[in-house]
Amino acid sequence: MNRQMKQALEQAQRMQQGLVRIQEELAGARVEGSAGGLKATVTGQGELVGISIPPEALEGADPDLLEDMILAAVRDAVEKSRELQAARMRDLGMPSLGGLL
Repeated sequence: MNRQMKQALEQAQRMQQGLVRIQEELAGARVEGSAGGLKATVTGQGELVGISIPPEALEGADPDLLEDMILAAVRDAVEKSRELQAARMRDLGMPSLGGLL
């Protein structure tokens, strides 16, 4: 195997190890989004793991408005999760994979 091929394989292996490390970090990371006092928590991989609704949000609440606030909080958290993914990929010197991690 020539030297260039060996270097390319070593670089690919380092990148693969970096991706595995990033995936593990993102799985353990928690990102919070909010809307109207409601909070949604997702992992760094975008998996919804929690919703917090303060009692005052339920008092006399319009169900449609409450649903919209929940959806907005989840979307906010997922967007922040995607931003975290992109930042980790940049740290590794790679382009974002569009949420594929």
